Amino acid sequence: MTSTKMPVSSYDDVERELILLLRRGRAWSRDIAAELHEGLQPTAYALLSRVNDLESVRASELCGHFGMDKGAMSRTVAELESAGLLVRAPDPDDGRAQRLALSMVGRRRLAEARGARRQLVRDRLEEWAPVDVATFAELLSRFNRQLEAAVDTAFDASADRATTGTTPTGARSS
Repeated sequence: MTSTKMPVSSYDDVERELILLLRRGRAWSRDIAAELHEGLQPTAYALLSRVNDLESVRASELCGHFGMDKGAMSRTVAELESAGLLVRAPDPDDGRAQRLALSMVGRRRLAEARGARRQLVRDRLEEWAPVDVATFAELLSRFNRQLEAAVDTAFDASADRATTGTTPTGARSS
């Protein structure tokens, strides 16, 4: 792959646009969570989406995916259960564990919320050339994969430091 030096201003532009996108994304998640159930936390929407994508999952797997501690995950799962959006079932591979899945109500509400969100995206991109939409999707996917790899590496390093009691520089913490 040929590498050309990118002007610093281009990186600054990307960072600025990402900040705007993330701010809008947080507001969007908050609004969608409220559509799913009054008072629902924005993180609950992301969790529901992940459970839907996987169909059935252990809470511990979600902790790893979202970088949440067990207590926060337990509270979020309880919130979703009490809203009638999530159900627990015994794990067929381990009788001591439970798997989480969307309830019928959760599946319906999530589909409605996703449908509205996807229509909003379509509306914003309808004037773009199809090749531009495809290119945007590919570049965004590539960027997300790279971010995920970087976050996974940082998460693993953080877990290693917590286990060994060292700081990011390798010094022992007190």
